[in-house]
Formats: sequence, C-alpha cells, structure tokens
Amino acid sequence: MERVDYESLIISDLLGFYNSKTLNLNPWYQRRSVWSPPQRAYLMNTIFERKPVPSIYIRQQIDIESERSIKEVVDGQQRVRTIIAYRADEFAARHPAHKGRVKYSDLTPAQKSTLLSTALSVGYLIGATDQDVIEIFGRINSVSKTLNPMEKLNALYSGEFKQFCLNQAVARLPFWRNTNIFSANEISRMQEVQFMSDLVINFIEGLIDYNPNKIKKYYKDYDETFEQEDDLEKRLEALFQRLVSLPPDDFSDTIFRSSQIAFSLMLVLDQKRDAMPSLDKIHDVVRAVDARASAAIDSPADPDPRYVSGFHGGNLHRIKSRAVRHELLVEAFA
Repeated sequence: MERVDYESLIISDLLGFYNSKTLNLNPWYQRRSVWSPPQRAYLMNTIFERKPVPSIYIRQQIDIESERSIKEVVDGQQRVRTIIAYRADEFAARHPAHKGRVKYSDLTPAQKSTLLSTALSVGYLIGATDQDVIEIFGRINSVSKTLNPMEKLNALYSGEFKQFCLNQAVARLPFWRNTNIFSANEISRMQEVQFMSDLVINFIEGLIDYNPNKIKKYYKDYDETFEQEDDLEKRLEALFQRLVSLPPDDFSDTIFRSSQIAFSLMLVLDQKRDAMPSLDKIHDVVRAVDARASAAIDSPADPDPRYVSGFHGGNLHRIKSRAVRHELLVEAFA
C-alpha cells in the first residue's frame, strides 16, 4: 500500500455515492453485525451535536466492466448505513433544536442543509491490496486499551439512560474538579459516569447497595426510552445548584472528598428536596460530621461507633456502610 490520504467528505456526497451505486458496503471481510436502534440514534445525535465521529476508511477500485470508480468501505460500514437509513426516514434521533426525537423529514430546510453539508473524515487507502486491507481492518478493530466495567457498558449501550447519566456527569465536571471528588484519571476512565448512574438509580429506588449488575440492567432496560428523565433532571439540577454554592473546600478539605461519602450527602439532600436545607445548614453539617468522623479514628473511645463503620474502611459503597452514613446524616440535619 502506498499511503492513507485523509480528506473531508460531506454527507450529501456520501449519499450521492450510495445512490449512484458506487459505494460498496458489503466487502467480503466486513462483519455482518447490525447496530441497534439506540446505537443508530446516538450516532445521529453525535453528528447533530457537532461532536467528533471516527474516520471512515475507503479503498477505491475500478470496475472494469462499468468503467466506474467503486468506493469500498473498509471500516465504518455501520456509520455509513446509519446515515443512509436516517436520510431515508427509517428512524428518529434527538436533535438539539427539537424537544423529542425527529426523523429527517421533521427537520427544517436549514437543519437538513446543515446535516447534508456536515463533513466526515475519510481515510482513502491508496494502492491497497486485499492483504493490506485485511491487515488494516484487523488493526483498526483490535487496537484499544483494556476497558474497565464502566467503559465496557459505555461501549455496549448508546440509549436513553446511558446518555442521560453521561450528560449529567459531564455537566458537573467543574464541580468534580473543584472539589477533588474525582481525579483527572478517574474522570478519563468514566468513574464519574458510574457514580452518576448509581446515584440516579438510588434516586429512583431509594437507598440500595452498589450493584454493577443493576446498573447494567438499567442501561439495558432503558436503552430505548427513559420516561423519568425530566423529573430526575430537575432533581439533579436543584441538588447541584445547592452544592456548587458551597465553598469547594467543604469537600476537598473534608471526608466528603470521598465520592461515596459525597454520594450519601447527595442522597439525603435529594430526599429533603421539598424543604432543602440552607447553605449554612449544609456547611455546618458537613464540618460537624467531618470533625466527628475524624475524631472517631483519633479517639477510639468515641461513644458512637457508627462514625467508624460508616465513614472509614474499604467498603464505603456497600449497603451496610451506606445505611449507617445515611442514618447519621439524617440525624445531623434534624
């Protein structure tokens, strides 16, 4: 193979290649997997939001009989098929200018024009033999870091619950960074998204144990629809509006910099959402609980052992520890 030339290809030209039958979406080495409706909708939302889309790789060949240039999709078949299907009005996707999901026919002329003029990155494989293509296809689909459980879930699901938790976690990025609840490395490995998923499930079900299988079940069961989104968005917004108004060192300089201890505070505050405590009250509780929990380690004779079992140890995410913390925080706010 001589080289890979990267160029921009607007969506209208891609559709033109397909309509003129000069785009080969079925090379013999391609996988026959088909994306689910949430995966297809997520790609279109990504395009609408002007977020990056991975490059499509194409090999150009000459069809001797027709004397036409045929563009063979080496990698990106499902992305291309999704765009073609959306243009054909086969499914709906979220658009930032519309409240619900919309099909192509629901877009305004200006929105259609913007979509069709969107540029995609295409890598053209120049002078590639079949052997070259197979090697490149294998490399593209095998080079990746080892994924943690949250990253695997993120790769597996693209639907409503996943998007809701991801968007809520990303929206709180300044808070995570200012309070040191999550490090840059933890954020890069999606630990704040896992935290948010767990928090949302606790908002729905009440205080429960951390359970990765339950998170996976929510991602699966609410892949296509998540009807509680609007209510939960309002509750999270009210909660974080209050939290970001506190001095960051109420978290960074106390035991509440631990994500699981902050988790318990958030859950208690949400349960008090109809009569949300004042900022001064939250500040006083945070500092008082921090002092008491720190003293429980420094002074083992503390008469209330709950401050040890609830705020210290390596199992702060388990229900036994969560229940103790919840009880103590509720008492502190009484």
